[in-house]
Amino acid sequence: MLTQEQLEFYRENGYLHVKGLFTKEEAATYRQEAHDLIDRLQKTKDVEATWGSAAEVTMTKTSLLHCHDVQFQSALLTRLLVDERLTGVAADVIGSPNVQLHHNKLFIKPPEKGSPFPMHQDQPFFPHDNDSMIAAIIHFDDAPLAKGCVRMVPGSHKLGAIPHIQEGGWHLSLDEYPLESSVACEAEAGDVLFFSYLTIHGSGVNVSNEARTTLLVQMRDPLDPPSVLTHLSRGQGMMLRGVDPSAGKATPAGNEPSGMMNGGTMGGKMGAR
Repeated sequence: MLTQEQLEFYRENGYLHVKGLFTKEEAATYRQEAHDLIDRLQKTKDVEATWGSAAEVTMTKTSLLHCHDVQFQSALLTRLLVDERLTGVAADVIGSPNVQLHHNKLFIKPPEKGSPFPMHQDQPFFPHDNDSMIAAIIHFDDAPLAKGCVRMVPGSHKLGAIPHIQEGGWHLSLDEYPLESSVACEAEAGDVLFFSYLTIHGSGVNVSNEARTTLLVQMRDPLDPPSVLTHLSRGQGMMLRGVDPSAGKATPAGNEPSGMMNGGTMGGKMGAR
């Protein structure tokens, strides 16, 4: 799926912006599905996902709407998770033909007050032995700077795991890692941003008059066991591409059947952006 140049960029920088992986028409369809889903959910449950630490950045109240495990809510979004365009790039980036789902989250940053995320790595939320974990942020609409697009610190994955501040959501020091010191990854509808869970990233406030809508998909090599049994969900362990080579062997901790996870998501609002 990827050229040698793209792979080298990812290895050097810890992220890769793949433009136009999905068409704008496809993105528009997914966007409508996402907004319809959140509209249904917020009639009966709290869908707010703003980190407590966001207030330190904005000094005002902001909002972020979300939904875990979209495959239990929408057949259309389930098919997106196994789309060969997405999983093919993921396989190249992970370095394995087999791609396993860790979790996914749908995010909508509302207009004018969409919550930011201080700079952080995803690794503290769900560390793995071999650090194969990556994220893919699928953009369902345009994400310019004004919408609070994702921002990256190139090459920061080479630093390894960095101590984080846990209060208000795992994040790095606002003084040492200001949002402005990172590279803004402005995107268009249909673009997908892939990055290592060790790459430092964050996002700004959506101050535009339109929502920013994305689907975050966290994926791993199925033979890379979690170092700590945490952030479990019903959908964890779903094969998105290839096979699980551990079948018939001892299952890595964290890939247990859903019944052993109390049938629900334990990760809360972690790992958002």
